[in-house]
Amino acid sequence: MSAKLIHGYEVVIGFETHAQLATQSKIFSRSPTAFGAEPNTQASPVDLALPGTLPVMNRKAVECAIKLGLALGSHIAPESIFARKNYFYPDLPKGYQISQFEIPVVQGGEVSFFLGDEKKTVRLVRAHLEEDAGKSLHEDFIGQSGIDLNRAGTPLLEIVTEPDIRSSEEAVAYAKELHKIVTWIGICDGNMQEGSFRCDANVSVRKPGAPLGTRREIKNLNSFKFMQQAIDYEIRWQIEQIEDGHAIQQATVLFDPDTGETRAMRTKEDAADYRYFPDPDLPPLQISQAWIDEQRAQMAELPRSMAARFVADYGLPEYDATTLTQSKAMAAYFEATAKACGQAKLASNWIMGELSRRLNAGETSIESAPVTAAQLAAMIARIADGTISNNAAKQVFDALWTGESADVDAIIEAKGLKQMNDSGALEKIIDEVIAANADNVAQFRAGKDKAFNALVGQIMKASKGKANPQQVNDLLRAKLSA
Repeated sequence: MSAKLIHGYEVVIGFETHAQLATQSKIFSRSPTAFGAEPNTQASPVDLALPGTLPVMNRKAVECAIKLGLALGSHIAPESIFARKNYFYPDLPKGYQISQFEIPVVQGGEVSFFLGDEKKTVRLVRAHLEEDAGKSLHEDFIGQSGIDLNRAGTPLLEIVTEPDIRSSEEAVAYAKELHKIVTWIGICDGNMQEGSFRCDANVSVRKPGAPLGTRREIKNLNSFKFMQQAIDYEIRWQIEQIEDGHAIQQATVLFDPDTGETRAMRTKEDAADYRYFPDPDLPPLQISQAWIDEQRAQMAELPRSMAARFVADYGLPEYDATTLTQSKAMAAYFEATAKACGQAKLASNWIMGELSRRLNAGETSIESAPVTAAQLAAMIARIADGTISNNAAKQVFDALWTGESADVDAIIEAKGLKQMNDSGALEKIIDEVIAANADNVAQFRAGKDKAFNALVGQIMKASKGKANPQQVNDLLRAKLSA
């Protein structure tokens, strides 16, 4: 499918995501990584780059990288190199950042997701291990700045895509899918407000078929809402600049949620500006196949594997299976419901529909849903065996949700929601409706289908909505065709 054009321009977006790894200590020291500590209380001599200190690799951080590589179908390098990325900034104690450049630990791979009902795939270039910098704190009201080095040395995986993304909606869908994966496999807590999952979007525009345009990097997008707003603004800004005859300058920009605008922070550096060279204090990182196999054996079923199993075992469409595996909790809820009622597609429809709608409206997680999987399964079983209609089921679901009762059958009985499945009683009602609506009968026999629907409506009204709609259709057609 061709990319959507905006005022005749194609949007090209690449992503760089920094995922803070779920380790108890920093990547090259034993300092803790807990969030919210008093400034500069979690910085050791190694983090501060004091003379004579040497970095030592955190084994747990490497295992996180291996798990990500396995989850994304990437190549895990048997040997990778750490490099020094040189730049001066007040919150970077060493004057360089230990990262990976020429040979990263994770190479290639892809992330697939749905945008609406269309499947998209974004290719990955790499994911490399590196240390975080500290944080500059600016107290504008007193005109002073300070440096907090608690974050210095915190382990990160930087995940870099090819420029495969073509819209802000696609960018958000990719980021959400990657967020799901890193939290699913337990390598990152995904807390965007605390900086555990930070996204940078490289945005450019071009005329279709033209070379790639000059990109501007939007830094530190810490919510999916702001991500879309920032990218949309940047796209509009770049197109306006080009249309006005101005050239786009490569730059790093920040998004201001208050104004809804991006603003340039500094000229964007290229790799040569950082003067990368191998870190002499760290030997090459060696990862054996046995280590990879050990991590694979410890990993839970991955979302893409679970989605494929839902398609194979439960006959679900791929879209349903992918949606239901957005979180472990939702996947477990679906599977428990489907197994209990034996109606996988009905279970999927209710979970993706009414249940999700109510969870979103109440900003509630599925773990806290008032309706349990067992209750939903019991209700679906009553739809499947014809006890209640879909419309009546909504009343049952509402009673379960509000805590009116925990027993599906008791709700059906108390509210008189049982469908009329007695053929004899239904036939009597149908005969009476046919006799009283000769005009509609004649119109139907003359080929007007709307007349049939009118007769069905009269029958449902006469039965006070309790007649089984499918049974009504079958019996009425048989009688009118006789």
